[in-house]
Amino acid sequence: MSERIFIGVAWPYANGPLHLGHVAGCYLAADIFARYHRLKGSDVLMVSGSDSHGTPITVRADREGVTPEEILNRYHPQFLETWDKLGISFDLFTSTHTENHEKVVHDLFRVLLERGYLYKKFTLLAYCPDCDRFLPDRYVEGVCPHCGFERARGDQCDNCGRTLDPQDLLQARCVLSGTEPEFRESEHFFLKLSAFQEPLLDWVNQQHHWRPNVLNFTRRFLEGGLKDRAITRDLQWGVPIPLEGYEGKRIYVWFEAVTGYLSAATEWAQRNGSPDGWQDYWKDPNTKSYYFIGKDNIPFHTIIWPAMLMAYGGLNLPYDVPANEFLSLEGRKFSTSENWAVWVHDYLDRYDPDPLRYLLSINMPESGDTDFSWAEFVRRNNDELVATYGNLVHRVLSFTYRNFDGNVPSPGPLGELEQGLLDTARATMEKMDQDLHACHFKAAIAGAFSLAQEANRYLDTRAPWRSIKEDRAEAATTLWCAISVINCLKVLLSPFLPFSSQKLHEFLGFDGRVESGAWDFQAAIDAIEPGKALRQPAPLYTKLDTQVVEEETERLGARVA
Repeated sequence: MSERIFIGVAWPYANGPLHLGHVAGCYLAADIFARYHRLKGSDVLMVSGSDSHGTPITVRADREGVTPEEILNRYHPQFLETWDKLGISFDLFTSTHTENHEKVVHDLFRVLLERGYLYKKFTLLAYCPDCDRFLPDRYVEGVCPHCGFERARGDQCDNCGRTLDPQDLLQARCVLSGTEPEFRESEHFFLKLSAFQEPLLDWVNQQHHWRPNVLNFTRRFLEGGLKDRAITRDLQWGVPIPLEGYEGKRIYVWFEAVTGYLSAATEWAQRNGSPDGWQDYWKDPNTKSYYFIGKDNIPFHTIIWPAMLMAYGGLNLPYDVPANEFLSLEGRKFSTSENWAVWVHDYLDRYDPDPLRYLLSINMPESGDTDFSWAEFVRRNNDELVATYGNLVHRVLSFTYRNFDGNVPSPGPLGELEQGLLDTARATMEKMDQDLHACHFKAAIAGAFSLAQEANRYLDTRAPWRSIKEDRAEAATTLWCAISVINCLKVLLSPFLPFSSQKLHEFLGFDGRVESGAWDFQAAIDAIEPGKALRQPAPLYTKLDTQVVEEETERLGARVA
């Protein structure tokens, strides 16, 4: 059944290149979900953009002696190129440094102020005497008072996930100078989060379809009590406050960045010549809104952003927030400062995108942290992509192309084995439909590869390379059945493996784009018409030399034992 689906994906800080942890955290899952729903005929809008005002950008700019805008202009184009090469199919990937975004943030600010959900008060803020300025929260690090993590930031602890204020930290220090900050008073605007304690808890308790990690974290957070939070800071970079007398202050990034989901939808609508088109995704209660994020962003998307939406009124709350856990690299946490990362643009310079999409899908950190290793990457590529699925496709299509004049053969009556394989394919599509609808991506792709293994077993049993010498009609039936299941697999795997699925689409004699098809079992089978012209097949995937493992781990500064 087709639906209207809004997909908001976490906004990456434009302060450095993207690494595999980012992709595994949310971007690949969002793309799979969007591609699946488009095949289902759903009306999908998937948006995100560069978080342009996050303090990691100003930290980098300060360290390099350049402006934050120069940092943004360096990495935002790289993001766009990376998404294109990796096949992440955003309807719009924008940035928070646009006039449109500022306009939407200002509207939200004014409405919340008018309704009494924003108020002014003096608060203590971190001030570095060496830098001679107030410090953004992320310029302050120290020991988390809740879990003891030694590198907690002034806005959040990456270890336990609790949101913080700089004055909560123990042994606080400025990240630029290392100096212990002073705390001085400054007047700022606060969001009355405490007013939404009960409404949020009531709403959250109705979200039985949320992942357990998301639901449990959110409940614990709410049961601990909500504190009002400052939404402005003493900054020069960011969205200005839309009131006179606050020229030296800016709306803080945690408040304005989540507003990007709404501003991106309005920008998309304007670009498509329908300025009011965003309302279908934000005001129609039948629209389902999904937010794909990493687990460190859960409270901002299940508590703070919903509270802001409740305060504004008339806009859809999130339907689901399928947050992933973390991906580690060769058993260690990703560390950009230590260059312990696989940068996506570097990977794409050396390898095809689909093998990476496959490994990160079958190893997706949905319910717990997972690890990426180059040994596992090579093994999965060679044993599963090449030997299981790729080999099935190549041996069926190349054998058919040689022996049936490049055309789909005409089948005879289907036997028990043929009907059994087709029934398995139908059941696989139905089960994958359920899995993908529920954002269970690992289970879905595992189901598809189970079908590929079943097709290989069928092929080995029927052995058309033998039967063609004695019973050409039987071989024709076997190959028609195998090609039909391969076309079904093409549909099932196209959300995960779009590039190789497009190649297969063309090998099977189809024109146009694979994504223009439909998630429909009978249509996939009916499309394999006897006599249909195939195209000269070639291998879908490339077998990798095991030497890749040593070469790539050496790039990380580690050697294989």
